[in-house]
Amino acid sequence: MSKKLWRLTVRDDFSAGHALRHYEGKCERMHGHNFAVELTVEGSQLAAGTEMLLDFKVLKKGLKAVLDALDHRLLNETPPFDRINPSSENLARHIWQGMQAHLAAHDDPQARLVRLHSVTVSEKGAQSATYLETD
Repeated sequence: MSKKLWRLTVRDDFSAGHALRHYEGKCERMHGHNFAVELTVEGSQLAAGTEMLLDFKVLKKGLKAVLDALDHRLLNETPPFDRINPSSENLARHIWQGMQAHLAAHDDPQARLVRLHSVTVSEKGAQSATYLETD
């Protein structure tokens, strides 16, 4: 029997400066990006009544809160990137962790039923880094 699954995706962006540590090239020097972020959740149970997996505003508000802590910052001076490299890969994982905590603590029971599928961070449209966790 096939499992039914829905996926919801929201997108947002933030601007920040960073310098990649232990990198040989121009990106080792301070520079900035308008980072694009794509967040996808999935689930198999729609809410009674609304027949929605989760209200998009729950995802958008949570993502905005996570990104506000990074927006217009020098990432190399912003925890946890004052200790770890502010690469797109690490940004994607950091955003995942923030969203995971947001959904787990949310008042809406549907937020606790969805599962994070992936977080993708793009520095430019031509390249991106995606973080996900599999069972």
